[in-house]
Amino acid sequence: MRREIGLIVLKSAEKLGTRVDRILSEWRGRNEFLIPVECPRFSSGEGKCILKESVRDRDIYILVDVCNTSLTYQMFGEINRMSPDDHYQDLKRVIAACNGKASRINVIMPFLYEGRQHRKTTRESLDCAVMLRELESMGVHSLITFDAHDPRMQNVVPLMSMENVSAALQFTQAFLTEYEDLKLDSDHMMFIAPDEGATERVVFLASLFGVNIGMFYKRRDYTRIVNGSNPVVAHEFCGTSVEGKDVIVIDDMIASGGSMLDTARQLKEMGANRVFVFSTFGLFTGGLEKFDKAYADGWFDRIFTTNLIYQKPELKEREWYFSVYMDRYIAALIDTANRGETLHDLLKPAGRIRETLDLYKHNRE
Repeated sequence: MRREIGLIVLKSAEKLGTRVDRILSEWRGRNEFLIPVECPRFSSGEGKCILKESVRDRDIYILVDVCNTSLTYQMFGEINRMSPDDHYQDLKRVIAACNGKASRINVIMPFLYEGRQHRKTTRESLDCAVMLRELESMGVHSLITFDAHDPRMQNVVPLMSMENVSAALQFTQAFLTEYEDLKLDSDHMMFIAPDEGATERVVFLASLFGVNIGMFYKRRDYTRIVNGSNPVVAHEFCGTSVEGKDVIVIDDMIASGGSMLDTARQLKEMGANRVFVFSTFGLFTGGLEKFDKAYADGWFDRIFTTNLIYQKPELKEREWYFSVYMDRYIAALIDTANRGETLHDLLKPAGRIRETLDLYKHNRE
């Protein structure tokens, strides 16, 4: 029996969740699925969750953005900015407030909390694994995330469903809609992995486009640790010539952006025609000024990231930026999962991407 959907949207994902609810309501022919929720704080900084409606026997989907840096709370009379830890703690409060009454609890966490801390290299914590085990122990039925830094984190919880969704279809659609002069062949286009970790993403799209790939590898100084990692000494390129070609650099996230901009600069110096960047999550932790300068210097032509996480208003105003909307895809994931149907085509949309490419080529003939 199909259970009624209940959508709990934490404040961190309010804009995205509202749009998802609107789409689901249109598809299902009812007003809304949102369950009002509050996560107030005491003056000491401690918090709690209050659900304003019953969740009994409902198929609950909790949407949270652990990367939203715009939210604050008061502690001992001072303003504190919410960190990923705070957002994750609020998520656990929501799960606890459901009190085992829901039919199923599903978490939609676009940016996988602590996903970058995905393996041990010395005496250190393995935070992403701890998070997944906590959610499993709290009774979470499934976790839906996007473009996880290391998809092998699924192995931590083999008995809990963890779906890693690709945004490749939306990037392809946005790219081909925005640019009508692309030549989709290996003589005019190339996909680039900025490091070895991005190779699988690049191979997937390059195989569908029918073009070659190149890869940079990061030569690091393993004698030092700066900001938690070994600093990159240089980016070395492996691959055929990029001269005169449009190149698309693909990665899961842009953090400070230093490595991505260095990659773009080198590609331009090697004679690339246009440089585009596809990145699921645009964190831009080091600010936007360096991107403004790099764009002015001609290092890249456009950066595409999704709206899966909080986007600063000033980012969306940049000429070089394009926001890829994922609202309908999240709604489709919820609708499909609630109906008990397979998510296979949504997780790896190779067929839809091929159709999009064929249509683009046909329209240009």
